[in-house]
Amino acid sequence: MSNKKEARTINIVGAGFTGLSLGYYLAKNGWKVSIFEKDSSPGGLAGSFKVEGENLEKFYHHWFTNDKEVIDLIRDLGKEDHILIRPTRVGMYYSNNFFRLSSPLDLLKFKPLSIINRIRLGFVVLAVRSVRDWKKLENITAKDWLINICGKQGYQVVWEPLLKGKFGRFAESVSAVWFWNKLKLRGGSRGKQGKEFLAYYKGGFASLADSMIEKVRQAGGEIYLSQEIIEVDKEGSVKRQDDVVFKADYTVLTTPLPVAARLLEKSTDSAFTAGLRKVSYVGNVCLTLELSRSLSEIYWLNVNDPGFPFVGIIEHTNFEPKESYKGRHIVYLSKYLPTDEPLYNLTEEEFFDYAIPFVQKMFPDFSRDWVLDYHVWKEPYSQPLVTMHYSRIIPPYQTPISNVYINTMAQIYPEDRGTNYAVREGRKMAERFIAETSE
Repeated sequence: MSNKKEARTINIVGAGFTGLSLGYYLAKNGWKVSIFEKDSSPGGLAGSFKVEGENLEKFYHHWFTNDKEVIDLIRDLGKEDHILIRPTRVGMYYSNNFFRLSSPLDLLKFKPLSIINRIRLGFVVLAVRSVRDWKKLENITAKDWLINICGKQGYQVVWEPLLKGKFGRFAESVSAVWFWNKLKLRGGSRGKQGKEFLAYYKGGFASLADSMIEKVRQAGGEIYLSQEIIEVDKEGSVKRQDDVVFKADYTVLTTPLPVAARLLEKSTDSAFTAGLRKVSYVGNVCLTLELSRSLSEIYWLNVNDPGFPFVGIIEHTNFEPKESYKGRHIVYLSKYLPTDEPLYNLTEEEFFDYAIPFVQKMFPDFSRDWVLDYHVWKEPYSQPLVTMHYSRIIPPYQTPISNVYINTMAQIYPEDRGTNYAVREGRKMAERFIAETSE
């Protein structure tokens, strides 16, 4: 990136990793950066809270070993020694049984499928690698694509429960592009023997966010936490919840698209904001358990039993050691669902009481006495709903206001949301702004 000729200013709405990386790279090049975040802590979906004095993500997070953008950012910050790469164990719960699925041999031993369908299931990897033009997959749903590859039994046992767990009543409308990209990304994080390796950051994602914020502040920028923006005017200025207005040369909204539409509805035409609202989202409720004992040796347990409401049980301390949390075992139970469903609107105590019987059925030795503490986190805009021909409804980065832009995880198609892509999109937009103002 080249240095600017004169100081430029920018307002960034949202302190997730898109906003933070945009602010970091611009501040590094002399821009005056102001970042506004309605929550009390940065990170967005990778936001954290404290467990025994250590940062822990509200929603489970890791990186894949091929996530180049975030690793490059860490190196740029001089924090490469904070990157932790570890092997993980992946499993599946189906029909009251546990199955390991961390290697091709595990797949061949997967008894719920006939031997022919076990082999067909392995063909999914080849199908993913053979895709040269993902646009051809826009005409087919994930369901039809997967049935064509691995058969009806393979789909019903392995993939259908995961799709329904992720998208609920919208599962059968999800595009094959979304599923193809998910499998491609995960496959790229496996070693030569098929074993999966994942990456984490020493001190958690909050520690990385704090390092970026520190650099922004050192460059003269400002981070405003617990300060919600309620409007963007026709000049591109942002109005805070206390009606204080902040002007800047540029404004970038990194919020979910429905939030961006609300911020812009008074200053842009209704057709534009209606376009932003065409992208639908699925929410998430995540129960975080602090336990005195471990549930299993598996890090990532896909729950494929249709009688269970959770798409996955992630035992974080089978990845990051329990010693980081003074011996507490950390378990996430994740439930994706539309926010209009009653389950989303349960209180923390109600959701905990709802979840515990499922854990007890899955792990008969488990007792409520194991629970030292618990937390329930909700996000209404957790996952964009990627349907067929999604490319036709993606909004542009430029808004009708010449100096106002939108930069969100709903616009990175065919990739899906993730910290790595958030960092990439923030960096790319920073480079474009710097190039434009240096001409």
